[in-house]
Amino acid sequence: MRYHFVSPQRPLAQAVIACAALFVLAGCQPSQTANVKVATPVRTVVLALTDYEPDVSLTGEIKPQFQSDVSFRVSGRILERNVDVGDHVSAGQTLAKIDPQEQNADVAAAQAVLDSANAQLRQVTATFERQKELFAKGFTTRREYDQAEAGARTAQGSVDSAAAQLAAAQERLGDTELKAGVAGIVTARNVEAGQVMQAAQAAFTIAQDGPRDAVFDIYESILGGGRVVSKVEVTLLSDPKTVAFGEVREIAPTVDMTTGTIRVKIGLDNSPPAMTLGALVRGVAHIQPRKVIRLPWSALSSLDDKPAVWILDPKTGAVSLRNFKIDRYRTGEIIVAEGLTPGEIVVTDGSQLLRPGQTISPSERGGA
Repeated sequence: MRYHFVSPQRPLAQAVIACAALFVLAGCQPSQTANVKVATPVRTVVLALTDYEPDVSLTGEIKPQFQSDVSFRVSGRILERNVDVGDHVSAGQTLAKIDPQEQNADVAAAQAVLDSANAQLRQVTATFERQKELFAKGFTTRREYDQAEAGARTAQGSVDSAAAQLAAAQERLGDTELKAGVAGIVTARNVEAGQVMQAAQAAFTIAQDGPRDAVFDIYESILGGGRVVSKVEVTLLSDPKTVAFGEVREIAPTVDMTTGTIRVKIGLDNSPPAMTLGALVRGVAHIQPRKVIRLPWSALSSLDDKPAVWILDPKTGAVSLRNFKIDRYRTGEIIVAEGLTPGEIVVTDGSQLLRPGQTISPSERGGA
């Protein structure tokens, strides 16, 4: 009888040899994963034109449609001031007075000149009347008659000139009292009793009673969006229930170099009493609608320090970065000015994982 002894380690050794052979065979075959392109999961959107009717909301203040600076027409020392800022004045009301001492002296001098001219006129007129009677009777010469007539006319001219000077002096005396030309509210004061004022120097500013404006300082880009197609709604900030409506009445032709804004005045149809001068208001206007391309904020990237988006080529599945111009920024979205065309596919999410020329599998492209 023959006995066969089998080593207990033989199965393990065979297993090790078999695994080694498999690794050797695997190393001899070319790599199948080296050229595998791993697609990046992204979300895309197909660009399309949509209606865009933006609302413009700004903060401004209530101002008068008409206001004027009033000033003395003569120079002098302020004798009294009768009104202050915030006072309501009526037409013809005296606002302030200048010491009239100099103007009184001018009136007295002009009156004296007129009295002298009148006396001279009476004397010359009597002489002319005598020459007229004598000339009619043939007791005087034509030369003497003409001289008397010329003297009378000269004296009358002197009287007229003196009367005009007296009227001017009296007018200057009246100008020592500064009166309101219209009814309104005093919004500024530049005089005080004892102060010396020069002629035409602004003493008060009066906001005339009547229609009011809601005044806003806005950026030029907002005006470029189109014209206002409806009345502007103006709401009092301190009381949102107080509402008025108006239309654009005036747009400043120049840009304020300090703030970079343009002043726009909205003429209010009927301003409520609560909308007093200087009151802060909020204005909302609807701009003329137009067709635009909208993009979500997440689509925005950068190329050469300019706005850009990733464009997907539907044929190759490759992406590329392209610059475009932005019309304006809005909450959660961007309004495109130019550089993109309806029908193009733009990556909206996952753009931070992309590189130029990278492909995206159609099965892994998300929706908008």
